[in-house]
Amino acid sequence: MFFTGVSVVGTVFMAIQYVAYAGWSVLIKRVNEALSAWVLPGGVLMVLIFGLGLINNDIFHWTLPGIMTKGSATYDAIIAGKSGFLSVPFYLIRTISYVVIWVVFTNKLRSLSLAEDLNGGTEYFHKSITASALFLVLFAVTSSMSAWDWVMSIDTHWFSTMFGWYVFASWWVSGIAATTLCVIFLKQAGYLRFVQAGHLHDLGKFMFGFSIFWTYVWFAQFMLIWYANLPEESVYYNQRLGGFNNQYTWIFFFNLLINFAFPFLVLMTRDAKRQMIMLKIVSIAILIGHWFDFYLMIMPATMQAENGFIIEIGTAMVFLGSFLLLITKRLSQASLIPIHHPFLDESVHHTT
Repeated sequence: MFFTGVSVVGTVFMAIQYVAYAGWSVLIKRVNEALSAWVLPGGVLMVLIFGLGLINNDIFHWTLPGIMTKGSATYDAIIAGKSGFLSVPFYLIRTISYVVIWVVFTNKLRSLSLAEDLNGGTEYFHKSITASALFLVLFAVTSSMSAWDWVMSIDTHWFSTMFGWYVFASWWVSGIAATTLCVIFLKQAGYLRFVQAGHLHDLGKFMFGFSIFWTYVWFAQFMLIWYANLPEESVYYNQRLGGFNNQYTWIFFFNLLINFAFPFLVLMTRDAKRQMIMLKIVSIAILIGHWFDFYLMIMPATMQAENGFIIEIGTAMVFLGSFLLLITKRLSQASLIPIHHPFLDESVHHTT
């Protein structure tokens, strides 16, 4: 889920730049397109994994046999009250719909971009704006609903009206960090020679700003639940902060340290946002930190005290290798500079 979110942010970032008529980001556009290469295989894997989880009843508590049947030994009135939304067929339809929408618009923007390179003109640029506007509206809905389905429904009794924003914030800042890291590696390898300190500065500002935004959503959600201290709400944080013999407590505090305190302090100055070494360190930290963020969202409710940790790290490395393989393959399939983009000259001469 983490890598799929990072990947779709490549499409979202590109769509926002189109709708905003932004010129500064044209030189890094192909990096966004490369990141989005994982959307299709990642989405297919998500459907398969969650599909198997629904069959085996080992991810979602609400799939246990009889849990929505009155009179059953496993009957749960609260979960039964959500039966209209938490049904296996409807869940699979929603999950497949999210993936299809993301894949269709990712492929559409990529094909328009390549056609623009081949034929020139502004026709493809305007078509990209239209497709981007429609995609952003659909993504605003599907990103929140996917957070409810894929993560929040694991803790079936618990809910938060801020959870869609929370997951999006984690995805978004991770996607910006991945984009920044790719741009820096390409720049240091001799590619993207027109990318200057101004472009890196803007990416650094995005990471800095949205690390604060993620913290704002995190604190707003945590503070309200902690202050109210209602058992049906606080159970979520009780599991992660002191529950299961404090197994997740260190991750809880590490999450705040690496995802807020570290990027906030390191990227506070203007110079830091323009230095490749500083941006590289912070980008890696953010990607590691938000992988732990998703780990903390999912593992206490699914594995409780039985998590292997080393197994999860190994699995993440397999996904990372596959993710990088597709990104590098996508980068090699087209020019790294969109030569016929109408705002290319503005991007080349961009300064901050």
